[in-house]
Amino acid sequence: MTTTLTRAGSVHSWDLSTGVDGPGTRFVVFTSGCPLRCLYCQNPDTWHMRDGKRVSVDDVVAEMSRYRRFIEVAGGGLTVSGGEPLLQPAFVGDLLHRAKALGLHTALDTSGYLGGRATDGLLADTDLVLLDIKSWDPGRYRRLTGVDRTPTLAFARRLSELGKAMWVRFVLVPGLTDDPDDVEGIASFVSTLSTVERVDVLPFHKLGAAKYTALGLPFPLAHVPAPDADLVRRVREQFARHHLPTT
Repeated sequence: MTTTLTRAGSVHSWDLSTGVDGPGTRFVVFTSGCPLRCLYCQNPDTWHMRDGKRVSVDDVVAEMSRYRRFIEVAGGGLTVSGGEPLLQPAFVGDLLHRAKALGLHTALDTSGYLGGRATDGLLADTDLVLLDIKSWDPGRYRRLTGVDRTPTLAFARRLSELGKAMWVRFVLVPGLTDDPDDVEGIASFVSTLSTVERVDVLPFHKLGAAKYTALGLPFPLAHVPAPDADLVRRVREQFARHHLPTT
């Protein structure tokens, strides 16, 4: 008898979530490894692939299948997050394909920086892309993430041209990403994308600070407060003026 081995990848963890990582209740796979070093990152424990657990696509599908009926009834599906999933495009592509074969809705949560690694086949098996756009100003984007913004913008345009549904995510950090002109730049750009269903304005928080302490790392934004309600309202209104639904 011949045994077929499925592709393996580096995975940090998996969990169930509702209403955060795509529609309905989701089985969320958090991959390990990320090329960005965002100042507000809440998951420094996902930065390195070497720190993840090596698992096969079959392993993940077996675990996901335990919740399949519950996920289907709740109108959910599979979300692959990270880390940065597109650091492992073959593994992620296989996982999304298997989920689609099971009839599940699929979502990919990505910074878009490695969007060039996403094959047309991978995207064909992706129903929704949760795309993080960190900033508009090129210098600020690089200071915030350590990388260039250009690949993310190119990936966003590609998704729009392919007719791929998107939820754009924007983390609001006082004194860092709240500049009105910067927000306006993102809103203007996103309004040109034909498949954006909503913009999630995500208020900065420090729930991941303990992870930095555990890893012996300084949390870069330990001194930064969460945005107040007025600031969150102002930013959401900026997006709304471009006819973009916001949460």
